[in-house]
Amino acid sequence: MTIKTNRRNFLTTAAVATAAGGLAAPAYATGKRTLKMATGWPKKFPGLGVASQRIGDAITAASDGRLTVEVFGAGELVPPFEAFDAVASGAADLYHAAEYYWQGKSTAFNFFAGVPFGMTTAEHNAWIYHRGGQELWEEVSASFGVIAFMAGNSSAQAGGWFNKEINSVDDLKGLKMRIPGFGGKVIDEVGGTAVTLPGGEIFSALQSGAIDAGEMAGPWIDLGFGFYKAAKYFYNPGFQEPTSAESLGVNLDLWNDMSAADQQVIKLAAAQENVMNPADFIANHSRSLDILLKEHGVELRSFPDEVMIELGKATKTVLADAAAADPLTGKVYESYMEFLDEVSGWTEQSEQAYLRARSLARAS
Repeated sequence: MTIKTNRRNFLTTAAVATAAGGLAAPAYATGKRTLKMATGWPKKFPGLGVASQRIGDAITAASDGRLTVEVFGAGELVPPFEAFDAVASGAADLYHAAEYYWQGKSTAFNFFAGVPFGMTTAEHNAWIYHRGGQELWEEVSASFGVIAFMAGNSSAQAGGWFNKEINSVDDLKGLKMRIPGFGGKVIDEVGGTAVTLPGGEIFSALQSGAIDAGEMAGPWIDLGFGFYKAAKYFYNPGFQEPTSAESLGVNLDLWNDMSAADQQVIKLAAAQENVMNPADFIANHSRSLDILLKEHGVELRSFPDEVMIELGKATKTVLADAAAADPLTGKVYESYMEFLDEVSGWTEQSEQAYLRARSLARAS
């Protein structure tokens, strides 16, 4: 049964019971719903779990209680990587997670989270909101019974935590690294082994030696998870996610059964978090990096240019293979790359040029 059918039957039964026995009308009869949100991270965890709760609270408040969102942390309702299936089946109503977790269903989902050497956060938002990205996303998700929206971004990812130095691309061969999405496929391409783990399992895997390296987001989240206790070297910048978008997924039957007003509440709550969340990360990354370096003696390293060049070559192969895998992924790839080619020139003439000028001015 679909959600819409269940709701119709429920309302019919309730109406009969109310007429016969004078009972109070149930919540659904007044248009109220309680929505379950499954998430990909611990509940109320800084940056990510907090974002999920903020979205839920915003929906509840803006709808004046018509929609009450109950937020579940990773593993409380379903395991983090099963949130999509839970929403698609109707076992949950919403998810807050990263789209590359669903790459096993369609490689196209990766493009709506983050692409190695791809768009920055501002560029990615421009593609989603103004150059057809959202429409393509809906085309990919619809076949699974889901619709999703941008709902946060941890911004450019750090390179990750390593138990050995990376001085050449040979040091990546045989390396077991926690890294999802296209970034993981790039590590595979250069001879390493990508492992996909929820954030809450990275520390123990690093500490036990089950993995040799791992990445999650950047200084703020990494400090919270205590990765500095399990790995010596912290590499930055990363290559894998120059943007790291989070998304709010909604069961499609539920979405279609909602009023236009309630749909707008959900879209606006997601859009609000797409501003609040990256600001939260930027506000906390710098002070967290300072703590890691000064209080915990973390060694900050950068990947050599040779390594970045080889990772770039591997990325081209991975993306080309993804585009060839199926027509819809190829369609998303073409749109993404076309806009990346267009927007990168302006980014270099605006943001990048300004940052160079600012560095000169601050150093003088």
